[in-house]
Amino acid sequence: MKEVKIQDSVLKEAAEAGMDEFVGVFLKAIHESIGGSLSAENMRELSSDQITLLAWEALHDEVMDGGFVQLIHNGWGAFIFRNPFDKAIREWGLTKLCTLIRRGHKLYFAHHEEIERDCTDEEFMALFEKYPAFDDLDDEFLEQEEHFVAAIAHYIDEHIENFAIIEQ
Repeated sequence: MKEVKIQDSVLKEAAEAGMDEFVGVFLKAIHESIGGSLSAENMRELSSDQITLLAWEALHDEVMDGGFVQLIHNGWGAFIFRNPFDKAIREWGLTKLCTLIRRGHKLYFAHHEEIERDCTDEEFMALFEKYPAFDDLDDEFLEQEEHFVAAIAHYIDEHIENFAIIEQ
């Protein structure tokens, strides 16, 4: 596992600031350890929990910004739907998110080729109307987002050694 280090004082400050900040400290440290961007090469250096957390970040950021259609269009669909992300988050205790991702699997495999293709902004916006089935997933994610972040923060807190080395 790649050495990901976080100063204890930074971690305590983030924990006091809230769940998003707590999770964010780990994400920042993982990104720094891999030079800022995930690749096939540096992915091998990460633990499965670190990779799952990076997948969560991609899912969260894309869905919060533009939904599952945007997630797929921006190239993250395969990372989320073709890997055991759903199983990993179920093991983290996020059964509702696991179920949501599994519902998304069917839609992803049915429509990803068209959603992933290069298109104009106008064509991209039309995808949202063409695939309204993703709206329910988007809505459910938004409704549960705070719960998901809390559960992830709890999992990290209980398994810190899987994510980083905490230095005094």
